[in-house]
Amino acid sequence: MKGSKRNFGIILFSVIGTSSLVALSAYSQPSPSQTSTIPAHNRSLVAQDSTGSPSGTPSPSDTTSPTSSPSDTSSPSASPATSQNIVDVAASNSSFSTLVQAVKAAGLTGTLSGNGPLTLFAPTDTAFAALPKGTLQNLLKPANKQKLVKILTYHVVPGDITSSKLKSGSVKTLEGSSVTVNVDNTNNTVTVNKAKVTQADIPASNGVIHAINKVLLPPGVKLSK
Repeated sequence: MKGSKRNFGIILFSVIGTSSLVALSAYSQPSPSQTSTIPAHNRSLVAQDSTGSPSGTPSPSDTTSPTSSPSDTSSPSASPATSQNIVDVAASNSSFSTLVQAVKAAGLTGTLSGNGPLTLFAPTDTAFAALPKGTLQNLLKPANKQKLVKILTYHVVPGDITSSKLKSGSVKTLEGSSVTVNVDNTNNTVTVNKAKVTQADIPASNGVIHAINKVLLPPGVKLSK
């Protein structure tokens, strides 16, 4: 009898022990509702729900912005607003001090400060410095004002043409003649005639400025010392 009780106790202990292990195992496993069925490559998007993004929708930081500008690859349409007009912006940029001097000498401050919108392909100080020696000083003389006006207005195009809007082809300038724009998407560069855009989409209240590395000359205009 004692042996029967002992065997019964062993069997009962084994049953209870096994049941406890099964219960513990069931408790440690997540329920079907807790198990993620989202493919691994999409889970990062869902994790963003805590930031307020809709489930499965990438947040703005995950959205690839379009390539915009040759040179700086920034998106032009997203340029910050400014209260400064083209002349003010150029005057506040140390790269355009010679250009501003020429604009004032040509009497074009009012034109470039107007409502616009205008797009200025702006030669940098380095571009002006590359002109033959004595050329700039000669252009700044009152006697050559009309020539200077023609040269400077040849750098201005009507409209707010940011880099995302630039297309290859001819564009008429304020001077009356056209410049040839070439957009090379393969090398991510833009040239105007033979001048390369070195900095794109400098915003102004009445348009936009694109810095270029050469001074453009309209047809029929020759430089002289």
